[in-house]
Amino acid sequence: MTKQEIVESYSRHVSAGKVKFFQEAGIDFVFGKREGPYVWDIDGAHRLINCHSNGGVFNLGHRHPEIIQAMRDALDSLDIGNHHFVSEQKAILAQMLAEKSPPGMDCVVFGVSGGESIDTAIKIARKATGRRGIVSAQGGYHGHTGLAIAAGDVRYREPFYASLPDFSQVPFNDANALQQALHDNTAAVLFETIPATLGMPIPDEHFYRQVKAACEKNGSLLIMDEVQTGLGRTGMFWGIEHYRTIPDMIVTAKGLGGGLYPMTAVIVQNELARVFDEDPFAHISTIGGADIGCVVAQKVIEISSQPEFLSHVNALAELFSRGVAGLIAKYSPFLLEFRQKGLMSGLKMARPELGPLMTRTSFDAGLLCIYAGNDPSALQFLPPLNIEFSVAEEILERLDTAFREAVKIVKTDS
Repeated sequence: MTKQEIVESYSRHVSAGKVKFFQEAGIDFVFGKREGPYVWDIDGAHRLINCHSNGGVFNLGHRHPEIIQAMRDALDSLDIGNHHFVSEQKAILAQMLAEKSPPGMDCVVFGVSGGESIDTAIKIARKATGRRGIVSAQGGYHGHTGLAIAAGDVRYREPFYASLPDFSQVPFNDANALQQALHDNTAAVLFETIPATLGMPIPDEHFYRQVKAACEKNGSLLIMDEVQTGLGRTGMFWGIEHYRTIPDMIVTAKGLGGGLYPMTAVIVQNELARVFDEDPFAHISTIGGADIGCVVAQKVIEISSQPEFLSHVNALAELFSRGVAGLIAKYSPFLLEFRQKGLMSGLKMARPELGPLMTRTSFDAGLLCIYAGNDPSALQFLPPLNIEFSVAEEILERLDTAFREAVKIVKTDS
């Protein structure tokens, strides 16, 4: 198919709305070749450095050779397996996740999407506590499935009549508001460690310890959505480690499959896993924890948990911190703030229309960056965790170009 034929077929059979959106935004791009931090247009005319990474799916870049090899080797003897039966591959992966998690979090429930695993965590919390209430953050995002969508922002709930009476939201990073929202029917508090769709606000140092204390006092559980912050993205294996807090459950997804196979997991405190003892088939996921996917995820964990890997992430974070500080000095008051925890970061700008504008000028400058859906004034900045320092320097140069062009457009329009 030619590029135009692909676009027309996609519009006719998949999503006319998406095609219209990108055409109006002036972003003419169809994913073609992809390798490492790069992705090319289907016609080869435009190469982007991926600084969105699909929310962390491509933490290790596109088509990491070690992960591809692990998957190829697995295909010699494995398929997805059968979710009803004991699986060696599930057992190995679950043990690896438990070893990388806080003490007492030794049990894992697998899934295929972040939303599904958030649903699973909420189900566990409700059955374990005998309560129904879930408190989450205003402007947050936890997926598009049944219970996950109810815990997200009103934008995702209301069009589908998915708001539920047992779900409530509080401002993020407001411990007092959270304490007031808790009641005797609150099963759990659910937060993204750093909410990406809200524009990457960085919580106060003591926030999660206050949240955990409030949950314990109220008899509620703490669920951390580490779909984007986990697996080394923040410079520690789990983002919550920065806040010296042990949650009751951790949800991981996106990067767990290495960009090659959909893999997600809920890691739970041991006593919570007992909710399935009476009927272990009360919750199932046919494809969740597929044997082939487990092999892929094992390699992802092996790579991303190495001390030298995490040291590299932190070194890159320092490089970007210095570089963006220079951009803030150069482009203030257009660019206000760099919100950053490791390589979980966002560029906060002065007005909501600037995020979409920077998405476009970044594209023109050769960067794939996308503004935050629930705070368009913030540009999500999520480069792969394993890029070379030379690529990081190139990203900063291209960001400079994108900001320069955006400022020109704003001045021209005004």
